[in-house]
Amino acid sequence: MPSQLHEALVELFHRRPELAAELLTGSLGVTVPSYQHARLESYGLTDLAPTEYRADTVVVLTDEQRPVFAVVVEVQLGRDPAKRWSWPVYVTTLRARLRCPTALLVLSPSAAVADWCAAPIPLGHPGLALRPLAIGPDRVPVVSDPATASESPELAVLSAMAHGSHPEQEKVLNALLTGLRTLDGDRANLYADVVLAVLPAAARACLEELMRLRTGTIYEYQSDYARHYFGQGEAKGEAKALLTVLTTRGIDVPEQARERITACTDLDQLQRWIERAVTISHIDELW
Repeated sequence: MPSQLHEALVELFHRRPELAAELLTGSLGVTVPSYQHARLESYGLTDLAPTEYRADTVVVLTDEQRPVFAVVVEVQLGRDPAKRWSWPVYVTTLRARLRCPTALLVLSPSAAVADWCAAPIPLGHPGLALRPLAIGPDRVPVVSDPATASESPELAVLSAMAHGSHPEQEKVLNALLTGLRTLDGDRANLYADVVLAVLPAAARACLEELMRLRTGTIYEYQSDYARHYFGQGEAKGEAKALLTVLTTRGIDVPEQARERITACTDLDQLQRWIERAVTISHIDELW
């Protein structure tokens, strides 16, 4: 099941297909053909066998509606050995469908995972291997120029996520806010919430302060993504507090009870359990 962060990163390419070409050229130095438009293609990549493969997204660069270059875009949050079998299928199937040069672009918020993704995939035929074009946070361009951020707000989002603690932190975050002002409200709110959700605490505080200075009000998270993300974080904190109370009071917590507590995401329920934990003498009394 894709995570909220995975879906949010994929959404950047859905909103701006040109982002794939911008990352290939700006981060990896890959030359792409001259093109007029970038569009999304079907993500289903079915071969002659009945197995269906689905990429995260597919971007096609066109010149006068003729495909000149295709990009399979994958977002990887962790190592998945199965991808080393399916990725070559993605590339060759799309290449055969569109009959144009095709590349595999893998984006990961983890430098270690990006390095793993970039390892060549031998295909068995002598001298033939797929070398994924992987981008980790260290290869995302630093966008500190407001004009660049306005031209590509999605690139500014990736820059802020990767370089929120950069020495030019305020320039990077201010460029992000300038880029967000070019978007409609829902889209800008989603992007702001995604960045705030992944930034380290100090960088998040800096961005929230810059937002307060611009608007004169304290920013409140707007999107379902942020409410889900921060709600999960609050639930984990409440569950940890509950377990601490039980341990401090010397109440034995069997593994089954511990799993029930840590799996709970209902903040009101967790609070009721914490209040009850102060007076109970056995774990069965908690429920």
